[in-house]
Amino acid sequence: MKLLYIIPILLSTSSCNGQTKTDKNFTHTTAKLIKTQGSDQYANIHALLQDKGGNIWVGTIKEGVYRYDGKTFTQFTNKDGLSDNTVYSLLEDTSGNIWIGTKNGLSKYDGKRIQHIPILLNNNSYLSVGVPVEDPSSRENEIWSMMQTRDGLLWFGARSGLYCYDGKAFTRFVNRPELKNEDTVQLKMVDCMFEAYDGTIWLGSGMIPGDEGICRYDPYSKKLTRIKPGGDGWIRYMLQDKNGIVWIGTRHVGIWRYDKKGFNMFMKGDDIGLSALADKQGNVWFSGGEKDDGYSSNGGLWIYKGDSIKRFSSNTLGGYSVWSMLQDRDGNIWFGTRNNGLYKYDGKNFSSFSE
Repeated sequence: MKLLYIIPILLSTSSCNGQTKTDKNFTHTTAKLIKTQGSDQYANIHALLQDKGGNIWVGTIKEGVYRYDGKTFTQFTNKDGLSDNTVYSLLEDTSGNIWIGTKNGLSKYDGKRIQHIPILLNNNSYLSVGVPVEDPSSRENEIWSMMQTRDGLLWFGARSGLYCYDGKAFTRFVNRPELKNEDTVQLKMVDCMFEAYDGTIWLGSGMIPGDEGICRYDPYSKKLTRIKPGGDGWIRYMLQDKNGIVWIGTRHVGIWRYDKKGFNMFMKGDDIGLSALADKQGNVWFSGGEKDDGYSSNGGLWIYKGDSIKRFSSNTLGGYSVWSMLQDRDGNIWFGTRNNGLYKYDGKNFSSFSE
């Protein structure tokens, strides 16, 4: 499957603020995830990742990134070269690099140091929000989602648009000359994305300037189509389970599922679509949000085992809503919550990994 549209550029790989700190210099290690940057109860763990070496990476709001090796946590912040301490997305590529999507641009950890990676096009202008594009110093470009497709191409969903990187050059996806974009979508603020089993690319639009719903790209016909389940243009998550069913969490109208019969409402509610996980046992986990006066009717954790959905827990995780989930190679499920809380469920008990 060929998806490359390459415009030659000179890619800068200068690190943040000239930082060249190597891995051995990251000395802030703790037994638990400890908040050191002044985050509050409204901050959350927005992204979780397990790398090839088994380490758990934790992307936080305002606290940077933590790496857990099974014994201790190592914290990476802007002082270590990270583009910003607010992290929205994490990805390990096939070469073992850890890509970190932050509030102020893209960072890459190569196993030794963290570098800021500017998204540059052929005119060498940095793509930014709120400042002239010709300003190369700005980093105001939130990176909300990332993936690597089977052909090796890296995809980055930024506030200013969707970009692809082939290892040498960045290109803006909607600028591809062969793209059939009859709905003229802009693909700004892509909040989630994945490559389906059939090779189609699913792109979920976030809040304004997004609000475009689900955009699907067929690499064979080169066609990009759009749909808003229940009329909602804000898609918080999408995933495909082992049976090929696509699960979709919307901001306002609940959980939808897509199968051979099309899109169908699965669970209604404006507070159930925070995050989801398809585990190795075939179950699908969903999380709902909390309200000021406690959990709403759809709050807490829910689990679907193929025939019915039931609430798994309403307040086990400190009373905070779950914003990210991960199942590690040993089968444990990790939950990232508000107040930058981190928990592990081993199938019987919950353990807290944060203070």
